[in-house]
Amino acid sequence: MEENNKKQVKLYLFLRGIRVLACNMPTHFMFIKKEVKYMKLILSSSDFINEHSKQVILNNIDKELSNNKVLFIPNEKATREKIKSDKYYDRLYRDGFTKRNNIYIFDETEPDRFRNLNIDLIYVSGGNTFATLDKMRKCGFDKDIISYIKNGVIYIGGSCGAHIASKNIKHLEKLDDNYLNIKDYDALGLFDGIIIPHYNEEEYNPKLRKQIYDNLLIENKYKVYALTNDDSLVIIDDTIIEYKGGNTHE
Repeated sequence: MEENNKKQVKLYLFLRGIRVLACNMPTHFMFIKKEVKYMKLILSSSDFINEHSKQVILNNIDKELSNNKVLFIPNEKATREKIKSDKYYDRLYRDGFTKRNNIYIFDETEPDRFRNLNIDLIYVSGGNTFATLDKMRKCGFDKDIISYIKNGVIYIGGSCGAHIASKNIKHLEKLDDNYLNIKDYDALGLFDGIIIPHYNEEEYNPKLRKQIYDNLLIENKYKVYALTNDDSLVIIDDTIIEYKGGNTHE
């Protein structure tokens, strides 16, 4: 039994070594990287709107932003009219996604169109967390997101998008309007923790957010990450790296 455990540890270290090697390969060896699957999440309060969190995104994706194929999932306010217009394309152009044929805008009425895409990124930004997650569940695409991420697609989540990647969203009832009266508070569970975004920001009721944060620490049910508008989390498999205003804390 002890010998088997040693073999498993050696195999794990070997595979981790391959991942590190592949991530540092020169561009003409990049075909190797496609076969190296790891789960990566880039979470923040403000994604591309804030220069600090935007830079964290740019530093943690595998190639120049404009060369990434991205599936953008709009929030609960999306309509078919908005999806078919240039509204979301224009937004992504401002973020730095400059090639229209690299952009997919998710439409909950046609989820099958967005399954099994050859994409590099899934991007979910701000909105009402309860309603946006409910929209994903009703069309069954929540499971597809999990599958994409487990197969190497990088997840970018800002505010609502960061909550959706977490373990649970019950604490948001004091911050977000649960007008759909959702009772299933489990989120996608892509990492082991929950988030309080816009922490200590004057326009986002800082006293209430601190109170919620303190209560969650007392409950001690989940690991809690409080993120200001300048902060980010990068999760690579089970490793969580915190960026506090551009400085790294692992």
